[in-house]
Amino acid sequence: MSPLLPSAGGLALVALLAGCAAAPAPVAIDTTAVPALRQASPLQEHWHRGAFMEIFVRAYQDSDGDGVGDLPGLISRLDHLRDLGVKGLWLMPVTASADRDHGYATTDFRAIERDYGTLADFDELLRQAHARGIGVIIDYVVNHSAAEHPMFVQARGDAVSPWRDWFVWSDAAPQGWDIWGKNPWYHAGSRPWQFKGDPKDWPAPPPQARSFYFGTFGPHMPDFNFRRREVLDYHLDSLRFWLNRGLDGFRLDAVPHLVETDARQWNDQPESRRLAKVFQDLILSYPNRYVVCEATAAPQDYGRPEVCGGAFAFGQVQHYVGAARGQAESVKALADFYRRASPTMATFVSSHDIFAGRRLWDQVGGDIAQYKLAAAGYLLQPGTPFIYYGEEVGQAGVPGLRGDRPLRAPMSWTPDRATAGFTTGLPFRPVAPNLALQNVQAQSREPGSILAFYRAMLALRNTLPSIARGSFEHSFADGLVLGFQRHLREGALDDRTLVLVNYGSTPAQAGVSGLPAGARLTAAYPESDASVRADAGGSAQLPLAPQSVQVWRVGGR
Repeated sequence: MSPLLPSAGGLALVALLAGCAAAPAPVAIDTTAVPALRQASPLQEHWHRGAFMEIFVRAYQDSDGDGVGDLPGLISRLDHLRDLGVKGLWLMPVTASADRDHGYATTDFRAIERDYGTLADFDELLRQAHARGIGVIIDYVVNHSAAEHPMFVQARGDAVSPWRDWFVWSDAAPQGWDIWGKNPWYHAGSRPWQFKGDPKDWPAPPPQARSFYFGTFGPHMPDFNFRRREVLDYHLDSLRFWLNRGLDGFRLDAVPHLVETDARQWNDQPESRRLAKVFQDLILSYPNRYVVCEATAAPQDYGRPEVCGGAFAFGQVQHYVGAARGQAESVKALADFYRRASPTMATFVSSHDIFAGRRLWDQVGGDIAQYKLAAAGYLLQPGTPFIYYGEEVGQAGVPGLRGDRPLRAPMSWTPDRATAGFTTGLPFRPVAPNLALQNVQAQSREPGSILAFYRAMLALRNTLPSIARGSFEHSFADGLVLGFQRHLREGALDDRTLVLVNYGSTPAQAGVSGLPAGARLTAAYPESDASVRADAGGSAQLPLAPQSVQVWRVGGR
């Protein structure tokens, strides 16, 4: 694709957003075509079947004392992530944004948010992470831009702007739409933060055609028009921009919303699925890359190779937590899920979005035994587990904040009540209320800590190939006991493990079947010299302590 306007970089023209009647002056916007430079990956072949850490860079580690996390700060903490056993990082948006917080209102798809550092810092992060065997993916906000993006600033102010049809417009305010309780069509003549009430009460539109624009997520984030080939080409070029730098993949944001047909058919349209497949094909055309989609609509469909190839398993959080809290129906759901779900699903117990659940500490009310059981449930099953930063030490949410902010507080590194070890300055947001004990420094010294448990679970995933990549076999739920086998046969490798979890508060007996006849079971977790023999029919009886996890290696006679 040829650039519609010359490349220039930088976004000094955000001030043009003011809703004046005059058309904004043209802005140089980089739409340069980016050819693919497919270099070999420095990572092991199946790196993305290990565990990821989801990181909000703004909240992870501040390197310069301004109270805001940054890329150099993240680099300084890579040894913690390596020692934990993490194999991948998912960075919430690090591209330039208008919101100066969560990052999902993008103002430049090919630039680093200035609070976080520079492209040179990003390249150094890739080098340092790869040197530790860790891959890096970033959030790519494909559905929309910020209202402050120079493309939209010009499109809104000039009906004949070359950017006009890059967004979705209507001459009048369409009626009958309802997305999350709101009409997603917004008046082009006012600043986005001024919209209130019903469209009929909005100020008169400016004297240009098509004065209402579409924004799935609100007036501050207008949707791109993916019915225009130029829009798709621009995003493909921008994905290549990052992949060419050595990035290991993407988390694609809000892909079911790429194309809307009408007021009834706006969610998860066939065109959106086809576009997700186009993005997947591009990303995976680079060696050893990874892609995962956010698709709250039909996530299992998006997890299939013919759509996105990987998707977050929304809805499973309640079962990992429910089982840990002693709910038999959730134990059964965990036994059933991977009998049908793609092994490329991405699982988690908390994330940056409050709709998906509070921080795990808050979901289990600070019960450490339940906390560990919830973690074991998804770290030992198939799929790619995503740990939310701070989860490895039991970090709580911050009460009294609105929206998603309780989930996005500074990382708890030390018990320092003022800074949490996150900054030498004033943190941009209050620190976690359970900081005194639930921090990395304190838990590193405790063999029974949450941090020690996460290290043990990830060590199993990193050393037992069947846990990372094996099939899901002979699963069962017996009351509050969950059992399943993981099996990987690959060339000369034949690795089988048995996982048992007693979610109950009393001892239990697990009746296991489906083992190889006479197989010898040796303890992998907890570590011991214990061993058990299956009988000639491939069955065994194993005692389970209350609220406990057992992992056994299954060998021959």
